[in-house]
Amino acid sequence: MLEQPSQNQDQYNDKFMKIINKLMLIIVVLLVAVIAMPVLVYQSLQPNKKEETSTNSPAITASEVASTASLFWKPVDVTAIADQAKKDLVMYGKDLIASTAKYLGPNGSVRKISNGLNCQNCHLQAGTAVFGNNYGSVASLYPKFRARSGKEENVYKRVNDCFERSLNGKALDTSSKEMQAIVAYINYIGSNVPKGKKAEGSGLKDLAFLDRAADPVAGELMYTAKCQSCHQANGEGILLPDNTGYGYPPLWGKHSFNDGAGLYRISNFAKYIKINMPQGASNENPLLDDKEAWDIAAYVLLKDRPHLNTKKDWPDFSKKPIDHPFGPYADSFPEIQHRLGPFKPIIAAQKKK
Repeated sequence: MLEQPSQNQDQYNDKFMKIINKLMLIIVVLLVAVIAMPVLVYQSLQPNKKEETSTNSPAITASEVASTASLFWKPVDVTAIADQAKKDLVMYGKDLIASTAKYLGPNGSVRKISNGLNCQNCHLQAGTAVFGNNYGSVASLYPKFRARSGKEENVYKRVNDCFERSLNGKALDTSSKEMQAIVAYINYIGSNVPKGKKAEGSGLKDLAFLDRAADPVAGELMYTAKCQSCHQANGEGILLPDNTGYGYPPLWGKHSFNDGAGLYRISNFAKYIKINMPQGASNENPLLDDKEAWDIAAYVLLKDRPHLNTKKDWPDFSKKPIDHPFGPYADSFPEIQHRLGPFKPIIAAQKKK
């Protein structure tokens, strides 16, 4: 009988503690709500980030792509030539640009004077692609003085430069049917550009210099991921089934362009691949970022390739581009920096002169 009051007291205490615990839980919940409410209200008043990004960077529509493309040079239609003899010559010139090796390569049907590459391996779509190293400004700007030779050059000289450098071959006789056809084609498709004017989208698109040197180690990784399937692990490209030329051109080795070619300058090679490679890329839809383009270019251009004696190039070496791969230079920067960068210190030094 003496234990009963103690049991009742314990039961009472248990109930009381349960009530206290519930009250404490309610108080904690209320405190959290009071603290969180201003934050939730603030966030609710902010614009949605995804919507803001979408508003500020709208997707490019097909009509916008078409509108942008309309700003660039388009070649004169060669199929509209009325004079049949002229048309035949121009069309032969186009075929020579597109299938150079078929006529003038190692197994050429006309002459055997080049390495198996086609002119359009460098000048895409037979020299008509926007920022694909096209011929849009050739007829309008040639003849012109070129610092590389230190002389005024005509279109014939320019074409033979490509044969001797990019095609690592021999010059064409300027009076030959093949040279006459190539020049007729280049001049005709660019005849819609006023003399002395540069066609929009001709040549290569400018590419910003990096704050660092181009990295061939990073370039090898990107080459393996994005280039190797076409140009192969050893850079040898893929021959056509009939061995008349390449479906995918070699980027280094004995059948590639030599070290006197314009694409042997890293800025030119980086510009070229940034807009045009890998397959499917275009000015409106590049598939490489700037760093990838520079790094892949560094990797490719450090590989072995044919050598051309260019000692007569750049008689005034102060006119050399900052990325010309061979000295002497008009500054004290080392050759490796002129080849791979960083280029901004070289530019800054030139501006101080």
